[in-house]
Amino acid sequence: MAEHRTGTREQWREAREELLEREKAHLREGDELARVRRQLPWVRIEKEYRFDTDEGTRTLAELFDGRSQLPVYHLVFGVGLRVTDETEACTGCSFVADHFDAVLPHLGARDVTLISSSIAPLEPLQAYRRRMGWRFPWVSALGSDFHNDFGVAFTEEEQRSGAEYNYRHVAHAEP
Repeated sequence: MAEHRTGTREQWREAREELLEREKAHLREGDELARVRRQLPWVRIEKEYRFDTDEGTRTLAELFDGRSQLPVYHLVFGVGLRVTDETEACTGCSFVADHFDAVLPHLGARDVTLISSSIAPLEPLQAYRRRMGWRFPWVSALGSDFHNDFGVAFTEEEQRSGAEYNYRHVAHAEP
């Protein structure tokens, strides 16, 4: 276990007040970054993406479900990055997804539809979702360029020779 220095309550209070000022400055900077992010221009998506859903095949526009915003969480599923079983999802992705159901009512009240999308057949996604007890919408983008076009999935050639990832070229792209 790491060693820690010991001090008086007054020393702790003084250090805590200094830290609080830094935390507040950090929070204000985060708020400013969020404001600037919201000001980024929107881009019209001209390509007709199709997804397999619990309700059948739907377009990207239909996934919005009448709301103005659609965050899409790319949930890595099947053999690939940190996943060795074709019926499993990435453990980190699953940890994040464990929190989705609780936020759905809050997002819906703010004109936001949240979905998850994976490059895998719909049936194993549904089975995994049932096993995990999830209720959030999870769609299959299998057969679509959606994940590749948005830089969250890579062809085998891109994985070998590099690709654009996080708005810069990387020598070896991971899916």
